[in-house]
Amino acid sequence: MARRIDIELTSARDDDTWTWRAAGARQPKGVLDAAILYEGARVGDVVRAEAEFEIDRILVTSVVPPKSARSEPERLEVIGPPREAATVTSSLVPKRERSDDRRPRRDDERRDRDRDGERRRRTAERGADAAARPEQRERPGRPARPERAGRPAGGDRPDRSDRSVRDRPTRPVGGERSPRPAAHPEPTPRPKRLQPKRVHRDEVLAALAPEQRPVAEQVLRGGLPAVRQAVLDQNTQARAAGEPTIKADALLAMAEELLPRLRAAEWRDRAEAAVGSVDDIALRDLRAVVTGSESVARDDASRALASTLRDALQRRSDDQRTTWLAEITQSLDEGRVVRALRTSGRPPEPGTTFPAELATRLTDAAGAAMAADVAPDRWAAVLEAVVSSPVRKTVQPQSLPAERDDALLAAARQAAPRVPALVALLGIDRPAVGASGRPVRPPRPPRPPRPPRPPVAATAPPPSPPEPA
Repeated sequence: MARRIDIELTSARDDDTWTWRAAGARQPKGVLDAAILYEGARVGDVVRAEAEFEIDRILVTSVVPPKSARSEPERLEVIGPPREAATVTSSLVPKRERSDDRRPRRDDERRDRDRDGERRRRTAERGADAAARPEQRERPGRPARPERAGRPAGGDRPDRSDRSVRDRPTRPVGGERSPRPAAHPEPTPRPKRLQPKRVHRDEVLAALAPEQRPVAEQVLRGGLPAVRQAVLDQNTQARAAGEPTIKADALLAMAEELLPRLRAAEWRDRAEAAVGSVDDIALRDLRAVVTGSESVARDDASRALASTLRDALQRRSDDQRTTWLAEITQSLDEGRVVRALRTSGRPPEPGTTFPAELATRLTDAAGAAMAADVAPDRWAAVLEAVVSSPVRKTVQPQSLPAERDDALLAAARQAAPRVPALVALLGIDRPAVGASGRPVRPPRPPRPPRPPRPPVAATAPPPSPPEPA
């Protein structure tokens, strides 16, 4: 990766190379080719250079000459197509001509105002006539409205003119309107993702020596495998250019030494960001930070952060479990068995224990919802929810629906391995179930033995030719 640094030229060698060092410091230092320098380069010049920081060296690729004192101010030259100067013309109008020119305009404005006033007067008169004759719509001599195309005369549709105002439903004065159901329920807001800063990470990088920073950056990118890959790529480029290769043992030892410090700095940044928004971030991000503290929390400050995050994780887990159980209880109180079963199958955390009292209540409600007088589609919906719930093994359906079809029976047979009570209800053999709750395939019958091959008849060897006398 190319960077810009300020270097100081220290000496010129006989082999067309120059030595350099960082401006104002002893380290880093190195050698650059004289071909990339400017004319008139001298020892002691401080210049800006482009350098590539490799794992074992710093390669200067270009040098910018120092700025010299200017005898005149710096100007920017505008280069573009020539522009033709537009000619400027002017005409002076006498005063009386200007007054004559304004008179027609004033006459037009006066005429427009008169027209607007006449229009407003006619509109007001029509409104007054309509208000004075409210019975005009119901005059007996008024001709009937022609029938609309496609609608027969004298249809079933009643005439709106016969309806009285008294027959219309009235709303009580001051009464509140019934709330309309929302067309789409409000989406649940997504939890905030963890966005750590790089305060401690940058402090560790700034405290390292210049030759250690490239190795540390590779460690932060991908650990030790990233360092091995960087060394392999650099050696490949060196072989292609005919340059000597580097050994990876010393660099890997340096990376192993830097790895704990870098991991601890990264975790410290994530932990401080998590403490700042402990109630807003996603629970999985909080759990990941708490889990990572076991290997990096070595000092008192890190242990205090880990303890705070651990308490927050426990509190949020308890709150989610309480909310989950309260939602199931509320659904059962309202008679929404399918919703209660589906909610029970989505615990906030894997391995969450289900209370025995609530499990018994949910089992009884699910069994009562699977009776003979239940509609087939309702019975199938309850069965689908039971299959994904934690009480599927204890649910006892009362009966199959009275009106059942082949699709419902097929769904019940498919769910029989996960709901054992369906086996006796359907009158089928109990299928073998594995540890995961899925049916186990029966073993294949052994293949019949192959019949023995018929023996091959032995043939006599051909007679040998007679020996010559």
